Amino acid sequence: MATVIPLTTLPQRQPRQPKPDWLKVRAPGSPSYLRLKSLVQGLNLHTVCEEAQCPNIGECWNHGTATFMILGDVCTRACSYCAVSHGRPGAVDEAEPIRVADAIRTLDLNYVVVTSVDRDDLPDGGASIFAATIRETRARRPGCRIEVLIPDFQGNEAALRAVLDARPDILNHNTETVPRLYRMARSGGRYARTLELLDRSRRYTPGIPTKTGLMVGLGEEFDEIIATLQDLRRVGCEILTLGQYLRPSPAHAPMVRYYDPGEFRALKQAALEMGFVHVESGPLVRSSYHAHETADAYDIASRASANA
Repeated sequence: MATVIPLTTLPQRQPRQPKPDWLKVRAPGSPSYLRLKSLVQGLNLHTVCEEAQCPNIGECWNHGTATFMILGDVCTRACSYCAVSHGRPGAVDEAEPIRVADAIRTLDLNYVVVTSVDRDDLPDGGASIFAATIRETRARRPGCRIEVLIPDFQGNEAALRAVLDARPDILNHNTETVPRLYRMARSGGRYARTLELLDRSRRYTPGIPTKTGLMVGLGEEFDEIIATLQDLRRVGCEILTLGQYLRPSPAHAPMVRYYDPGEFRALKQAALEMGFVHVESGPLVRSSYHAHETADAYDIASRASANA
């Protein structure tokens, strides 16, 4: 006789959680947004704002700021949380740094974030293109501050040093999640490698602050977040962003729960008490959200600390 399994023991499909009011944003369409979109398309450039479906694209582009994504729009890794396409990338466009720098000059930007897909197919992971983009931007827009949000270059220290030798103003590399969830969330990523990169950067160029970001809502526990933040402080990371994971599609990693604004405030307070110089923490915060304001706040806070 067949065994009858009670219905209550079977896996139950979780009902979709309605999006809280604090995560609802206005659809983009301002004149500044449309101008920047036209420029990006005309120069055949990519932005992580579009590729990663960032909820802040309307706000940031309305203020004339964008995060340029170099080295194409196809990633060699398939992280389960990420909306960027993955597969076999095309050839490297050696002229891309000039086009990015021209866009920055045309927009009269005073602060820019440059990031990329993972390019594990390249010996240096694309570090030379990051460095060239920094140099071309300095040549065309000398007063512009540059933040780079880099991949891990598979632990290649020479590649990291090539980027740092070009003297970005801030070196950003995202931690993304707690170590227990790395295997599920970060294809090809290693938690120890992330810490190593941030530590190497601080030691090689102490004058360039390091920055990192974490998503919450993937199933981590509060004590795991705290332990991760403590690890980041031990390697000297000073700038932190904390934001809500939002599932790009049903094919991506499930979102376990929403954090409310009060929880983000509590995490911010905990991080500041650990010694982070500046923390952006909120449901809509992303790695380059308010990057210009974050850099300004860091400068003010670090000067105050030095004079204390």
